[in-house]
Amino acid sequence: METYRTTFSVKRLWIVLATSMLLMFSVLLIFGQQIYQQAPPIPETIVTQNQQVIFTGDDIRRGQNVWQALGGMQQGSIWGHGGYLAPDWSADWLHREAEALMAVLERTSQRSAELSGDEESTLRTTLMRNEMRRNDYDDTKQSLTISVNRAQAINVVSGHYKDLFQGNSESALKLRQDYAFPLHSTLSDEDFHALSSFFFWTSWAAVTNRPNDDISYTSNWPHDPLVGNTPPASLFMWSFVSIILLLGGIGALVWYYARQFDVWRKDIEPLEGFSKVDVLSEVTITPSMRSTAKYFWIVIVLFTAQIFLGILTAHYQVEGQGLYGLPFVDYLPYVVSRTWHTQLAVLWIATSWLAAGLYFAPLLSGHEPRFQRAGVNFLFLSLLVIVVGSFAGQWLAVHGYISDGQTNFWLGHQGYEYVDLGRFWQIYLFVGLILWVGLMLRALWPLFKAKTDNSSLVFLVIVSTVTIGLLYGAGLMWGQNTHISIMEYWRWWVVHLWVEGIFEVFATAIIATLFVRMGILRVSVATVSVLFATIIFLCGGVLGTFHHLYFSGTPISVMALGATFSALEVVPLMVVGFEAYNHAKIEGQEKWEEAYHWPFMFFSAVLVWNMIGAGLFGFLINPPIALYYMQGLNTTANHGHAALFGVYGFLGLGLMLFCFRGLTDVRCWNQNLLRISFWGLNIGLAMMTFLSLLPQGLWQTYTSIKHFYAAARSSEFMHSPIMEGLVWARVPGDIIFSIGVFAFAMFAWQAFRSRPN
Repeated sequence: METYRTTFSVKRLWIVLATSMLLMFSVLLIFGQQIYQQAPPIPETIVTQNQQVIFTGDDIRRGQNVWQALGGMQQGSIWGHGGYLAPDWSADWLHREAEALMAVLERTSQRSAELSGDEESTLRTTLMRNEMRRNDYDDTKQSLTISVNRAQAINVVSGHYKDLFQGNSESALKLRQDYAFPLHSTLSDEDFHALSSFFFWTSWAAVTNRPNDDISYTSNWPHDPLVGNTPPASLFMWSFVSIILLLGGIGALVWYYARQFDVWRKDIEPLEGFSKVDVLSEVTITPSMRSTAKYFWIVIVLFTAQIFLGILTAHYQVEGQGLYGLPFVDYLPYVVSRTWHTQLAVLWIATSWLAAGLYFAPLLSGHEPRFQRAGVNFLFLSLLVIVVGSFAGQWLAVHGYISDGQTNFWLGHQGYEYVDLGRFWQIYLFVGLILWVGLMLRALWPLFKAKTDNSSLVFLVIVSTVTIGLLYGAGLMWGQNTHISIMEYWRWWVVHLWVEGIFEVFATAIIATLFVRMGILRVSVATVSVLFATIIFLCGGVLGTFHHLYFSGTPISVMALGATFSALEVVPLMVVGFEAYNHAKIEGQEKWEEAYHWPFMFFSAVLVWNMIGAGLFGFLINPPIALYYMQGLNTTANHGHAALFGVYGFLGLGLMLFCFRGLTDVRCWNQNLLRISFWGLNIGLAMMTFLSLLPQGLWQTYTSIKHFYAAARSSEFMHSPIMEGLVWARVPGDIIFSIGVFAFAMFAWQAFRSRPN
């Protein structure tokens, strides 16, 4: 009877999963088409009322390429996406242009004896807002017409940026230092003109009303009351909806968990009882499994390098040009250190998961396909080539050795956060992932064909494996000159769906399959639990992708979907207590499980940080009205650090430790080093977030709300005593975290020195 009920439940869950994913991805694509159609237009000419050409469409597109080659999102941000030290160029240009236009109007307008000084100022402000918000784009001619006064204001702002990027004045050098620019870098006149046109266009889209509407292309982002950029009613409405859905979803899920707990979660013990022996200790380590050891060494090297680069990147905020007087900016400028820091985070975590998959596949199936070891080794060499080649290209591009836009796009620095590597390296990585999919399927297929009780789990591993390979291909959907709104749509397919979504499904499925193989979890419970978790996670996660796109030149419908479904993303994290309880039941049944104490502890840390980093810190910034003021501030960095390492990093380390169980002699493990590593990483991450990043972000948010967004990103604010003090507050946490990293590296070194022959 139990078998029949479980089979029926599994079949029903598969139908729900398949149907919901078909529906969710269809909606994602349909509304992606809306982004294509309603993205802010790029005028082919920008002219004054007397027909003087200011910028052209070619200037704007070339300016986007220049911005990319300079580091793009790693050196400041556009529409709130990117780095935190330099300004958001859209917001900064917008506020400077508004002030400049006010000054022009003051010089050119005739004073009226009937108006007081305040009344005249109010009148000028109204004239300035009307001029900047009025949409004078002619879709037929693909031309934008601006007033002579606005052209003068643009020249004033261009002069400021010309001094910043090309000049040697004292103020320019001070700003370059504050922004962590190399002091002696410069641009040609042609490149600067193009860059100015791109910055102007992004600010124009941020303030100009959409046709037949009273909100801008970016939904009035950034906050700047001077130009009338204030939150529209839709932000409040969809924020309220997201909060109501969150509360309702939590209530429904807790009720469902409580109701189903007695049905399929109460008794997790396998039907034949908990295994009395460590099944994995009896597994034959195949040549391909042993070949994965080198992957884990690369993971440790990349992880360690990422920590050093993170310390350097954070320190640039207080010193600007180096680290304790050492002139790193001339050799490893901020834009390079931050690029490598963010990319290494994804690379080492993804590599640990991919290597774990290559290790577990033959272990679970008991089958070593022919030439599997050769494939594993070839994939490893390809990974090294991709890392070294892409990093070298980025360094060369930022230092000006790759000046051609097309060459930079293919081999240098794309400038898009988390997918900065050149297109050639992107394609190479995509091909490598397809090879990984092939290696995984070859090893897992005999297990799936065997039609055992855990076939559904194995099939979910296979589906997520294939999806990991294919979904990265979304990063190839834009070209060198693709509209930035469209690029952002596809970029978040990679960052949100690939990194944050499908990898988590893969890890959950393979861990559950491993627990079943170890004889510590009933297959029926594992199957239903994983399928149910996948459904509720992806049903919120797929369309939750849109919460990254509220202010990226997308229509309000995208905000509605993003707000609604990003709230549902948080719902499953609210039942973390149930998962912790089940983990505790799994981990304390037999004496032999003590050998897996630390892998289990790392998995438990994943649950805690999933709740804090992805849940609490994520929902802090996800509602539209919150993100309106917080986008691109350190509240985002706080969420990113706590979620990316706290969830996916700890998960990667836990998977590595499971693999170490067969690659090394567990009896020789240095438990003290693992204890130091575990607590150092957790305590250090907590100190980093709660003592530094979160307070920085909240202080910036207060300034953004009280004044305007650009003020919270200005050099004066970022280098104020309070902000620099909060940056220094990271030091104790960084030190403790670094101790955890080096303790893990030392543990691995000792473990492999004593590994079995």
